[in-house]
Amino acid sequence: QVQLVESGGGLVQPGESLRLSCVASGRIVRIDAMAWYRQAPGKEREMVARITRGGSLNYLDSVKGQFTISGDIAKNTVHLQMNSLKPEDTAVYYCNAEISVSVFELAQNYWGQGTQVIVSS
Repeated sequence: QVQLVESGGGLVQPGESLRLSCVASGRIVRIDAMAWYRQAPGKEREMVARITRGGSLNYLDSVKGQFTISGDIAKNTVHLQMNSLKPEDTAVYYCNAEISVSVFELAQNYWGQGTQVIVSS
């Protein structure tokens, strides 16, 4: 069993910052990548940022320069630093990880329960 637990969401005013954290636990043999997705009301889930085991980073174009993903995949941890938050950043943010639970199996996607971020004055 694998669990991803997010923390750090909340209500902030425009221009403020938040830092999200995610820790994976359970029967984990290997994590290939960890990422943050978000889903706003009435919209599809979209990838915000992703970090691979090798250190490669990818960002949604609209958050480049505003959000920073970091973490230690070897320690099953990833963070998302979100600065200069805007009302349009309001969404449920989900942690995602590509995890192998056996040396005989390919990595599968696992998801956290999500943490709400609300940006409002």
